[in-house]
Amino acid sequence: MTVVDAHQHFWNLETGSYPWLTPEYGPIFRTFGPEELVPQLAAAGVDRTVLVQSMDSYADTDAMLAQADAYDFVAAVVGWVPLTRPAEVAEALERYSVHPKFAGIRHLIHEEADPDWVVQDSVVESLGLLAEAGMTFDVVAVLPRHLEHVPVLAERVPGLRLVIDHLAKPPIRERGWEPWASQLARAAGHPAVYAKVSGLNTAADAETWTAEDLRPYVDHAIGVFGPERLMFGGDWPVAILAGDYAKVWKETGVLLAGLPEADRAAILGGTACRFYGIEV
Repeated sequence: MTVVDAHQHFWNLETGSYPWLTPEYGPIFRTFGPEELVPQLAAAGVDRTVLVQSMDSYADTDAMLAQADAYDFVAAVVGWVPLTRPAEVAEALERYSVHPKFAGIRHLIHEEADPDWVVQDSVVESLGLLAEAGMTFDVVAVLPRHLEHVPVLAERVPGLRLVIDHLAKPPIRERGWEPWASQLARAAGHPAVYAKVSGLNTAADAETWTAEDLRPYVDHAIGVFGPERLMFGGDWPVAILAGDYAKVWKETGVLLAGLPEADRAAILGGTACRFYGIEV
């Protein structure tokens, strides 16, 4: 079984601009690069990763592609293009698609003041270009409104493969359930929609969380998506805000321990390989 971490980041505060990353973020307000992640992947037995954008900029995308060239463990890159400008998107996709590890696009939707940003006509037009190019779209769904838009996008952009990052941040800390559960099930009703079992530790109590706090939410995701549309992600280095990579990996193992081997293999690598076109 090839183990794939389908969601991790790098950022460099000396060479890049990340307006969202402020000193208030404490331990992650510094540079994080490949050399620091390598031993943690080895300790967990993770073979490959998907490197995901940290800023809505060409500079961030170019830096990630350079890191993917330099480090074999980076199997795919989820970059950025200006989705509100379809003509520019077409040019950017033509430029980036020649890179064998360029797999998809993400935009920091949750940083936009308009909660309906992703369903405006220009963005939907650009997402159609992604679908034509065979690229995927990572959806950052933090507000319930964001998750509401996923089935809308699935209907308006046929052929686009979408993945919901971090299970849309369920209300774990508050032990909440609705509207998250119903909205996730509605999104899962579309076969082209996938989801990541990632970033859940930072939605829970940072000091005390365990697999049991996450279990109801992960079990629900397994029930509505099935393992064949779910993928594990460590969300490093953001995960440091509530533990570390080793704890995320350990508790994920506890969560999945009761599943059949084929289902575990799908969530821990198989789904990500199919979704992002990673060759084993």
